[in-house]
Amino acid sequence: MSMKSFQPFCDVLNRRQFIKNASIGLGTAALTGSMNPLIASTQPGLHFPAKAKRVIFLFMAGAPSQLDLFDYKPGLEKLHGQALPKSISQGQRVTTMTRGKKQEICASIFKFAPQGQSGLVMSELLPNLSKHADDICMIKSTHTEAINHDPAKTFFCTGSEMPGKASMGSWLSYGLGSMNKDLPDFVVLSSAFWSGKVNVQALYSRLWGTGYLPGRHQGIAFQSVGDPVLFLSNPKGVDRKARHKMLDFVAKVNAEQETITGDPEIGTSIAQQEMAFRMQTSVPELTDLKQESQTTLDMYGPGVGKSGSFARNCLLARRMAERDVRFIQLFHRGWDHHTRLPANLRGQANDVDQPISGLLTDLKQRGLLDDTLVVFAGEFGRTTYAQNMDVGDRENYGRDHHPRCFTTWMAGGGIKGGMSYGQTDDFCYNVVQDPVHVRDLHATMFHQLGIDHNKLIFPFQGLDQRLTGVEKATVIRDILA
Repeated sequence: MSMKSFQPFCDVLNRRQFIKNASIGLGTAALTGSMNPLIASTQPGLHFPAKAKRVIFLFMAGAPSQLDLFDYKPGLEKLHGQALPKSISQGQRVTTMTRGKKQEICASIFKFAPQGQSGLVMSELLPNLSKHADDICMIKSTHTEAINHDPAKTFFCTGSEMPGKASMGSWLSYGLGSMNKDLPDFVVLSSAFWSGKVNVQALYSRLWGTGYLPGRHQGIAFQSVGDPVLFLSNPKGVDRKARHKMLDFVAKVNAEQETITGDPEIGTSIAQQEMAFRMQTSVPELTDLKQESQTTLDMYGPGVGKSGSFARNCLLARRMAERDVRFIQLFHRGWDHHTRLPANLRGQANDVDQPISGLLTDLKQRGLLDDTLVVFAGEFGRTTYAQNMDVGDRENYGRDHHPRCFTTWMAGGGIKGGMSYGQTDDFCYNVVQDPVHVRDLHATMFHQLGIDHNKLIFPFQGLDQRLTGVEKATVIRDILA
């Protein structure tokens, strides 16, 4: 018998197929439990009652300056232009852009004021968001490990600086399953800076990838031009009925192949193809903003009419939340301000201020904020010392990367509003009270969705993989309502 003719027998008798055929009756439960700890002890699903059903994650790619937006340090005005004391910098690593150069303190030129009944202090650059001060929990003591954009974004989105891990949204899709059979569990929307004239890094699909998790939990990136989802429309000359017949035939062939090989990714392909067919109806309905009132459109600001804008993406995020998409991640790029920070930050803040305010208002009016967790974050913070600064020219300075402290915030989903958590030193350079690692943010986010981050695991390469890794991560219980 030739090797070619013998191969089908080898395929049928492979180890996976043997286990599948051998595991019957009570033996199935015993064998599955012994081979897969996840199924035996941590089957995806709620570990305890959830406060939130879904997440809208507003990721400010490029790292906004906490010193100019959220973490007010009035004492720096008297120190402006002076060298950062070594007792503060403590020999911490810096980027190659700063190494060997002066580290002159740079006070923010922007005004800050208490907002709402809570008195949460916010920058004049965020007049609309400031109206929601009593809904927001500002976490000023966030810190991370990576000092450069790519590994820092990868870490924030996947829990690891190394590419190839599963992303936040994929973990939630895997752990909690779908709430809407006609839309993906995990959707990604991206936009960029108002003028497009600043440093805007690329985004990579690994930031919303599944890593080692089954492929059906992949984030779906919506496009701003053409079909919202690639290849959503039928090819010319193919109608919906013909597409359905093609899908049925392909599914039948794939199902037969899955029976022979036992490859779980074949089942994933079948499910994705069926989802794609349903999305031909659900996605056009989702993205049709003609159903929205002018009052609602105005709430998100003038940019809402522009395809691919942050404002439009915020409105789409609310529509997805209504339709029970589990994880909605908005990337807004252009926050990497090494030069001309005041002008660029004004434009960037203007880009997001009214849309985020509109989103929070819209969610609240519709009763969705209670069970929707809204998260705002960049990959790290910005330094108190300046780059490219003329001490006498307060409009012409930038700030370098700073992972040791930055500000994130949460709202809704069982989070206390109107509070500030954690504290940095007078230079906004080190955390001095209640440090919050990115892993702690992940653990807290999962907790609000009813998941114990230590129990949601996936065995891979000899390790029980989890979003928070093997290091300790702690739920921030003081901010929970």
